[in-house]
Amino acid sequence: MFVLVGIGIVIASIMAGYTMHGGKVAALMQYTEFIIIGGAAFGSVVIAYSLKDAISMLTIGMKLLKGNPFKKETFLDLLQAMYEFFMVGRKGGLIALEKHVENPEDSDIFKKYPSFLQNHHAIGLFADTLKLDVMGGISVYDLSDMMDIDLEAQHEEAMKMSGILTMVADSMPGFGIVAAVLGVVITMQAIGGPPEVIGEKVAAALVGTFLGILLAYGMFAPMAKACEAIAKCEAQYLACIKNAVVSFSRGDAPLICVEFARRNIEPDLRPSFSEMEDTCRGRKSDSSEEEKKAA
Repeated sequence: MFVLVGIGIVIASIMAGYTMHGGKVAALMQYTEFIIIGGAAFGSVVIAYSLKDAISMLTIGMKLLKGNPFKKETFLDLLQAMYEFFMVGRKGGLIALEKHVENPEDSDIFKKYPSFLQNHHAIGLFADTLKLDVMGGISVYDLSDMMDIDLEAQHEEAMKMSGILTMVADSMPGFGIVAAVLGVVITMQAIGGPPEVIGEKVAAALVGTFLGILLAYGMFAPMAKACEAIAKCEAQYLACIKNAVVSFSRGDAPLICVEFARRNIEPDLRPSFSEMEDTCRGRKSDSSEEEKKAA
């Protein structure tokens, strides 16, 4: 939502200043310039990455309109879900977790936490690692190293779209100049015509430069930063899982495991220890005495 608001502020402020100086909005509606700049940017992404990534770039705006999915409540749900899993493993042994991690979509516990279940990266990291823990034969240190490898790969993928948008932002001023130069070429071809016609063609050429700079610094660069912020939150989310699972594999109590996870969350989104404890214990169906005994 804030992305849409920000874009609206950028466009409104520019158009307001332009029209106050007597500028005509219709003069900026040079659709051919959009085709040149937009098509060149799309093609550059296809060259550097792939057609699939170029199409994803076109749809990233819709995803950003939904805002950052990683909120305080999202992290609380994660901590609560892991606490419930660890309680099950603590009381019933690792074998009690097998049916949940083998088919996460059918797990009664996972179904309680849709924000966790719908995050395929997080579910894969959590379930696959617990499978190895259930199987046994792997040390805590090896488990930690394996999860670090996974986290690095996941973060690189998450940062991919930010890199694409940054590349496009960097290239937009150049594509704007290309459009302007082509406009000048067209103007020179009509140099013997009426002055008003030549003026229109010069104005159209300058619009190319304007669009290139505006799209670079007013659209694509901020969107790249927004994607980077989401990727950073996702990295914290996955790090919570990694540290909690390692702590559980080490034999720590469930509440200690989720506390290790909580410490990975940035202060603005991190729940307090009391808030986490109340939330984790509040939705448990077991008696408080069993929880204290397990913890």
